[in-house]
Amino acid sequence: MNLLMRLVLRLFAVVALCLAGAVAWIGIDTYRSIDASVAASASRVNQHMQALYWQTLLWRGGMRKTSILPLPEWQSLATQAIISPGVCVTFSPPNAESSRLCSQIEAAGDTAPAWFAAVYTRLLGNHQPVRLPLTVRDREAGELNVSAQPEAALRLAWQRVSGLLGIALAMAGAIAVLATLMISYSLLPARAIIEGLRQLQNGNLSWRLPRFRTEEFDHIAGAVNQFAENLAATKAARQALMTRLFQVQEDERRAIARDLHDEFGQCLTATAALAAIIEQRAGGERTDIAADAVKIAQVQKRMMGSLRSTLKRLRSQNIEEIGLEASLRQLVSEHNDQTQQRTVVHLELAGPIATVPTQAATDIYRIAQECLTNSMKHGAPSSVRLKLERLEANGDAIWLTVEDDGAGDASRLESDAGYGILGIRERLAPYGGSLTVAQAAAGVRIAAVLPLEADTALK
Repeated sequence: MNLLMRLVLRLFAVVALCLAGAVAWIGIDTYRSIDASVAASASRVNQHMQALYWQTLLWRGGMRKTSILPLPEWQSLATQAIISPGVCVTFSPPNAESSRLCSQIEAAGDTAPAWFAAVYTRLLGNHQPVRLPLTVRDREAGELNVSAQPEAALRLAWQRVSGLLGIALAMAGAIAVLATLMISYSLLPARAIIEGLRQLQNGNLSWRLPRFRTEEFDHIAGAVNQFAENLAATKAARQALMTRLFQVQEDERRAIARDLHDEFGQCLTATAALAAIIEQRAGGERTDIAADAVKIAQVQKRMMGSLRSTLKRLRSQNIEEIGLEASLRQLVSEHNDQTQQRTVVHLELAGPIATVPTQAATDIYRIAQECLTNSMKHGAPSSVRLKLERLEANGDAIWLTVEDDGAGDASRLESDAGYGILGIRERLAPYGGSLTVAQAAAGVRIAAVLPLEADTALK
């Protein structure tokens, strides 16, 4: 779950909690207002009843002996007008039947739903009636019992709760929508930062984040930009070091090849000459010595062949002397000679290969050499296709592809890759190149791309 969705869900949870609190407050306030309405109705009716009794006493002169106050006709429109909607008044005179007067419940509002009635009654309970004596002068003159009708109380509560709840829902919805928009707008820098990190992950170290108005995001952007600059500097230093190491490696190979040719080659040549002299002097008298001399000459010949093969692998000065194309043809010819027709290596060249810079040509030659070695080592191919193509249309780059039919496993070659594949990647890194090891139709396909645009920085 992303940050925006998490914040929005938390926002809605807070809004729902506040809405629940508002509903609870509205319900409690409505309950109290109904109690207050009942108490106010009781006070007004009590005052009205006392006034009626005084009028009856003075004008009509009616009086019962059991009470100091007369009994007027109180159930009238005037009395009903001062009773709040949904409130009932019961008057219990002494030694007489009680009489009851209720206001219209229709004025209290629409009928409340069953679920609301159940929840309201369960949580808040029924309203308590208000009992008042008719007069404080005579506690036995009668009693007023003022109470809220249960159905009317539910109608009043539902009318108020539904009205305020609708307003609260509208406000909560508006707050949630506006807050979501504000959060989305505030998190826009986070998306830009994520995109910048993805660019760095994909190797685009030139990507930089802009300045942000929010201080925290601006600090993060500054840290990411500084990290990108440090990473670019480290990568440049590493690439320069790798380029220098490969140059030193080539120089060391040339030195080793020269030493082997000058020292070891001369010793083998001298050994062959001495073996020939020993064989000649032994003549027919010492046939055993002559046979040993012949064996020495045979061993020397095999060692000389191995020395020539090693010198061919070590020497890259042929590229400077005869060029990349001729060196690759010589490499393919040597592989075809070594395999004795068990594996045939085919070479295909396209584009202006002759103008490839020397350092890049050396690296391409070494990559092709390692790819052919991998094809022979990790499979039993009957045919290997080496294709070298220079494309200048969409950026100057060298495309090197080696595909065999040796039924090898590309995933295993990728996972169990030793220094060969690692060395190829390291040679491609200074140029910003790429290496792909994939499954071919009948074997493994290795594809290397070496851009030449950055070659001027490597010279």
